[in-house]
Amino acid sequence: MKIRVFFSIAVILSFLLSAQSVNAQIVNPKDVVKEKSTNRINTRIDQGVDEGFNKIEEGVGSLFKKKKVKSGEEAEAEENEPDTDTEAEEPEAERQKDAAPQKQKLESFTQYDFVPGDRILYFEDFSQDAIGDFPALWTSNGSGEVKSVNIAPGKWLHMNGEDAVYCYSKTVAFPDNFIVEFDIIPDEEYGRGIVFTMYEENPEDPKEINDDLYPGKSGFHVILESGGWETKGYTNDPEGDWIEGQASRNPVTTEEVNHVIIWIQKRRARIYHQGAKVLDVPTNIYAHTKFNKILFSGWDRASWPMVTNIRITSAAPDTRSKLITEGRLTTYGITFDVNKADIRPESRGTLNDIATVLKENPDVKVKIIGHTDSDGDDALNLDLSRRRAESVRTELSSKFGIDASRMQTEGAGETKPVAPNDTPANKAMNRRVEFIKQ
Repeated sequence: MKIRVFFSIAVILSFLLSAQSVNAQIVNPKDVVKEKSTNRINTRIDQGVDEGFNKIEEGVGSLFKKKKVKSGEEAEAEENEPDTDTEAEEPEAERQKDAAPQKQKLESFTQYDFVPGDRILYFEDFSQDAIGDFPALWTSNGSGEVKSVNIAPGKWLHMNGEDAVYCYSKTVAFPDNFIVEFDIIPDEEYGRGIVFTMYEENPEDPKEINDDLYPGKSGFHVILESGGWETKGYTNDPEGDWIEGQASRNPVTTEEVNHVIIWIQKRRARIYHQGAKVLDVPTNIYAHTKFNKILFSGWDRASWPMVTNIRITSAAPDTRSKLITEGRLTTYGITFDVNKADIRPESRGTLNDIATVLKENPDVKVKIIGHTDSDGDDALNLDLSRRRAESVRTELSSKFGIDASRMQTEGAGETKPVAPNDTPANKAMNRRVEFIKQ
């Protein structure tokens, strides 16, 4: 068998060699195989060397090759590609440079210090008004109607009159320290924004519809623009001028529900939005101003937003005194989504304030009681109040580190009202969370 194999190889090789030389001679098959094997090895080595030189030539050639102009998309894609350069060894100086500590980026820290008050002075959610009507307790020199929307529950006042004002027809007894909150949905065309104004009415020239640029004796404008915030404290004293504040952080977002908070402490004005303090001006209001009226007005003719849940409360309570000394704390600062037990983000300040008191008094235990108004089914309200109390307990435990064993929960539903359930303001007073010292 071996002789046949070698003979076949010899014949094939002889034929191949004859193509190169007519004088080819028949040689020993073993020698032919050996020589051919050597040639193959050498050929592969040559190919490897050639391939290496080709890569070197390509690298050198690229240094002198004209740079191709790339399109914007190609350039962006190339920028986003990871760096694939690999060198066998980095110079020592480069390694030391990489090992050196990088300069730390400057950061600043603050706290969300808003805590709602313990007394409701005014509340409006337009729940008593019919869809399509103008709200009964408001007046205007323009057009507007109560509507429902697809992205949020409740009823909303759509202010859609050109260069119009929308005035609450009654007075509000504002204290020196108070908080104003409202929900607003700017539409797609929202730009320059609307103005929320609090002012002191001039008793010598009272106006049911006050469309003055600076109404009353003195007041305070809050301009909600798509690009930021602007405030103006003003007085109609000829010697007076504007006291202005500006901020661009966290502007209102179009086609979404925005919860705006304005906290006034005498002359100081703070605005909160999207879980952060966006403006804080220590002397933004004239000292002699005694607010008693509110209105909305518009500068942006192309757009009018929708508002609801307008609430005015007294300044924040002394949580420590209420809970530790008096043994009972009633708060309206922990709020929930409609008909749900989900705690809203703006409740963080109140929860943090309560958690601080509990941490400072580690032996104190509390009972958390949820309350609702009388709207809806009694049994469902009772269950909702229980779930809301449990949500508060869970939040204080998981987010603020309060031992859950220190907190009991209870739901009272609508069984313990503090006001008649006859107006939006009174219903808002009945929706509350209580902490009872045990």
